[in-house]
Amino acid sequence: MRLAAFVAMLLFASMAAAATVSTAARAEIEALLSRLEGSGCQFKRNGTWHGAEEARAHLERKLDYLEKRGAVASTEQFIERAATRSSTSGQVYWVRCGSHPPQPSGEWLASELQALRSISAGSTASSRPAAPANGKGSYSPR
Repeated sequence: MRLAAFVAMLLFASMAAAATVSTAARAEIEALLSRLEGSGCQFKRNGTWHGAEEARAHLERKLDYLEKRGAVASTEQFIERAATRSSTSGQVYWVRCGSHPPQPSGEWLASELQALRSISAGSTASSRPAAPANGKGSYSPR
């Protein structure tokens, strides 16, 4: 009886822990994949270099797979679980842009994610009203 209750509790806990990609994270992942596709960079997986368009399609398939299993909830988890290494061979994915040396895809994607977030933060800040010209007073963000 105790064993059945324990198994039921584990099952419930694993279902409750199943991750769901939020709308914001999904948009961020899409933006990241668009940056990859538009980069003109090459993507190495399992020993073969592929174009950025092919890389995007591959990573989208992996994202879909993880989403169906509730195994990804954030952009960071997408990078870690889908975009850093082959789930088949375990080999690290690489990104090579122009004459720059190749770098692990996880590093490249994390850097691009940081750039995306900086742009996003900048556009949010620039949409706020400016502080008073005389430097006195205050404003409250919307």
